[in-house]
Amino acid sequence: MKYLVLFLISGLLFGQIELKAQGLKIGDKAPEIVQQSINGQPMRLSSIEGSVVLIDFWASWCAPCRKENPHLIAAYNEFRNTRIGSADGFTIFSVSLDMKHESWKKAVEDDGLIWPYHVSDLKGWRNEIAKLYGVRKVPTNFLIDADGIIVAMDLRGDEIAKKLKKLQRKSWFRFW
Repeated sequence: MKYLVLFLISGLLFGQIELKAQGLKIGDKAPEIVQQSINGQPMRLSSIEGSVVLIDFWASWCAPCRKENPHLIAAYNEFRNTRIGSADGFTIFSVSLDMKHESWKKAVEDDGLIWPYHVSDLKGWRNEIAKLYGVRKVPTNFLIDADGIIVAMDLRGDEIAKKLKKLQRKSWFRFW
C-alpha cells in the first residue's frame, strides 16, 4: 500500500498521471474568469463572448507550456479573423500560474504571445481560476464556442488547428 501511494504521488508530481478537471466536461458552460491583466487591469472572459476561445492555463516556468506556445501562435494567427459558425473569430485567453509578475511578462514577450488576453492572480498553483476549473497540470486548456460552451479539452500541438477547422467545416455545412 505504501508503494502504491508513493507511485501515485510521484506520478502526479512528474505529470505521468493526469487528472481531468473536476466537474468540468465537454458540453458544460465555462465559468467566468476575472483576473488582473499584465497591466494590472481586471479582465473578464465574458468580455469576448461571441468568439471561439481557447482558455490556456500555463506558466513561464513550465517547459511543456513554452513548447506548446508556437502551436498556439500558429492557431491564433490562422483563425483570429476567421468566422467559425456564429463566432466573431478565435482568440486565446491565457491564465498564468506564475507567482512573479516579471517572469510572466517576460515569457509573454519572449514567446511572442500577441493576443491581448493574459491574466493571473500571481498565486501559482493556488490561482483561484485554476482551482475553479480543476486544473491539476499545465499546460491545460479548454476550447469554448461562441456561447461559452466547452467543446474540447487538453488540445496539444496541431490538434488546436484541426479542431478549429472541424468546427469551421461543421458550421459551413449547417449554413447550406
